[in-house]
Amino acid sequence: MHKAGSKIRAWREAQDPPLSAEEFGRRYGVPDAWASRTVYGWEAKGKIARPSAQKRLAELGICRPEDWLEASDRPSSPADPAPGEEAGRHPFYDRRTHGFVRLATSTPKVRTADVAYNTAGILEEARRADTQGVDLLLYPELSLSSYAIDDLHMQAALLDAVDRHLSEIVAASADLSPVLVVGAPLRRNGRIYNCAVVIAGGAVLGVVPKSYLPNYREFYEKRWFARGHECVGLTIDAGGAEVPFGVDLIFAARDLPGFVFGVEICEDFWSPIQPGTRAALAGATILLNLSASNITIGKSDERHMLSRASSSRSVCAYAYSASGYGESTTDLAWDGQGMIYELGDLLVESVRFDREPELCIADIDTQRILNDRMRMGTFNDAAEADGRPEDWYRRITFAQRGEVGNTGLVRPIRRFPFVPNRAHKLDEDCYEAFNIQVDGLTRRIEATGAQCLVLGISGGLDSTHALLIAAKALDKLGRPRSDIRGYTMPGFATSERTKGNAWRLMEAFGITAEEIDIRPAARQMLEDMDHPFAASEKGEGEPVYDTTFENVQAGLRTDYLFRLAGHHSGFVIGTGDLSELALGWCTYGVGDQMSHYAVNAGVPKTLIQYLIRWAERTNQFDPSVDAVLEDILATEISPELVPADAEGEIQSTQSIIGPYELNDFFLHHVVRWGHKPSHVAFLAWHAWKDVAEGLWPIGFPEEGKNAYDLRAIAGWLNNFLKRFFAFSQFKRSALPNGPKVSAGGALSPRGDWRAPSDAVAEVWLAELRENVPIEDL
Repeated sequence: MHKAGSKIRAWREAQDPPLSAEEFGRRYGVPDAWASRTVYGWEAKGKIARPSAQKRLAELGICRPEDWLEASDRPSSPADPAPGEEAGRHPFYDRRTHGFVRLATSTPKVRTADVAYNTAGILEEARRADTQGVDLLLYPELSLSSYAIDDLHMQAALLDAVDRHLSEIVAASADLSPVLVVGAPLRRNGRIYNCAVVIAGGAVLGVVPKSYLPNYREFYEKRWFARGHECVGLTIDAGGAEVPFGVDLIFAARDLPGFVFGVEICEDFWSPIQPGTRAALAGATILLNLSASNITIGKSDERHMLSRASSSRSVCAYAYSASGYGESTTDLAWDGQGMIYELGDLLVESVRFDREPELCIADIDTQRILNDRMRMGTFNDAAEADGRPEDWYRRITFAQRGEVGNTGLVRPIRRFPFVPNRAHKLDEDCYEAFNIQVDGLTRRIEATGAQCLVLGISGGLDSTHALLIAAKALDKLGRPRSDIRGYTMPGFATSERTKGNAWRLMEAFGITAEEIDIRPAARQMLEDMDHPFAASEKGEGEPVYDTTFENVQAGLRTDYLFRLAGHHSGFVIGTGDLSELALGWCTYGVGDQMSHYAVNAGVPKTLIQYLIRWAERTNQFDPSVDAVLEDILATEISPELVPADAEGEIQSTQSIIGPYELNDFFLHHVVRWGHKPSHVAFLAWHAWKDVAEGLWPIGFPEEGKNAYDLRAIAGWLNNFLKRFFAFSQFKRSALPNGPKVSAGGALSPRGDWRAPSDAVAEVWLAELRENVPIEDL
């Protein structure tokens, strides 16, 4: 805990009345930047504020910039990390155990052509990064000399100063944990190269020259620099030693698998063929771009586009750092933009046009990158087509340094990875998800020539969402909604609330609605089977609510729907969702696992909940429909197959198979990325241990926000692994047709997931037991 955090809390508590973290942020912070979780992170989690926030807090007289680097002298408070769980020494708590690399971009202090001043700025940022556990630190292009100095690049006095001060940086790096990637002009054989110098542990590891030199519009780099695109297998004098030089270098940590990075410089990633792409094909999981890049209107968007595309196309993390305040403004201006992308996802971005130095930090999941490359055959085919760069690239190794143990996780983690959460495209993403289902069903209706759609309406989430899709499909085809035949089929545990909602929903949509009481048929079947429940109904024993009792009801409902579809020349729309298929929470064959078209099979429960809220919020249907949707969303998720107990407690799905919000989190990371269970548990713990941290979907209701400790997460993950790997595949292998909706994956045996039905889960269960510090799993 740093001194700044304790000062902020003390200041808040000293106000009259004391200010909550939320009120403090709202009253004194930058709008939309100091949320309560931000303030809480400063006070209790040891997070370092951005320079702009540090400056604001200093102006308010609350704390000074140096307080962020000094330890607090106050005792631990209940809001601080507990010494047992969070500060544990078990390898599980160390991000490096799971392949995370802490990457940062830096916009240091710069003064035009003042090499000594620039060196001091570079080292100041390096020391600050060291205190924050950074593993890899990226500076802008020509950060040692400064970029916009024109013909001064060819002055021997300046180049000599670069050589001297580079040695100073190299010497200082012996006491610093980050690998430093610094921009500098270096001489070799009578030429000057625009270079990235990679420094670690008191030595220069290697030097990478710029391949493509811009010489158009405001750029004149060919006037000063030689191209480096054909420099392969060479060496150069740098930092007092002869070191590897060329575009054929990647750098790898010996003791952290996955920590492998390559370098390109500014214009390189504006070129049609990026040098960094080849470095990725050679094995680099992280690409770094040292950039100067003056700012013009719209250029920030262009950088984002290229960085995002680079991280996606090269299946890697991509960090970009542009020159900032202090460069010459003779004819240009500089905004100091830094950003880090991973597989197309923006992890963090700097504050632009800031006069103060800034670190932009994120933890990179190298295992996620490597797992995706294993799945993407095209990436490996490209490496083969390019002559297998890994065979001729020079791999420069270094020892990973820095603090071992729980250093937290600096990374946005979505609690609901299947749920759209881009603020500027929220409606568009929800519309797309919704209409993927609508379009799939519309095409199936046209292909079959069905006279009607048959749908069981329970008053629960899944059948409600299926009805919304069916109604939109018929609207799109210009057919009356009365062509939907909806049936509510009460059983032994159906509540008046869900049955009432089913009728309200059907009436609001104007579909053909009927009710079939399945209890007489279920009693007859149970009696024919000599089931104990039938005897108990006659007063001849205790009621038994076993799997047979449940499946008789589930099977009868499906049986009725299929016969009704044949009777009315229609087809049955399946209502079961992706989460239920993952967990095997469905009755096989003549049951809710089967239908003519499984419209919800690609949609997990958490997304269904969100899409129903979206349909209501955006007035996709009539107000009469919206009123019912509100009540359905507020209803406990239950199959309603077992009657309530003596205390009135109903059968709760989530108490049996686990919270859907956790199960969907597990499903996404296991199916989409193939993560090990301990890796999934690590991510889930950081996502769910504190409601004030992590990313909630936009508009998520406050009353629905939950937190889970590691024991709960590991316990439910253990349950998920058993059900997913050892219990449920035979149901997925016989899955009806249905559209894939999310890039997170689907479970159709004709699509994303193919697996044997008789597999066992021991490998995954053992990995969880051995690597997560929870006993009795």
